[in-house]
Amino acid sequence: MDGMMYEGSLALLALFSFFLYRTNNTVLMFFLMMVAAYIVYSHETGNTATDWKNSAVESFDESISSDSHKYDIK
Repeated sequence: MDGMMYEGSLALLALFSFFLYRTNNTVLMFFLMMVAAYIVYSHETGNTATDWKNSAVESFDESISSDSHKYDIK
């Protein structure tokens, strides 16, 4: 079932993009194509926006906790 979810979401985005192209909504069409490209990229590489966010939050947390002694933050 999980395998069909990937192909199904890409097919649905392609269908919506086609309909938007036919109705001259090219900006929304390009946005949907970028979403589809992100889905393919994250599926193929395993890198997701959530992973990037989590690493950024951990980095901020480490830098704040290492500097907390300078400002007497507990």
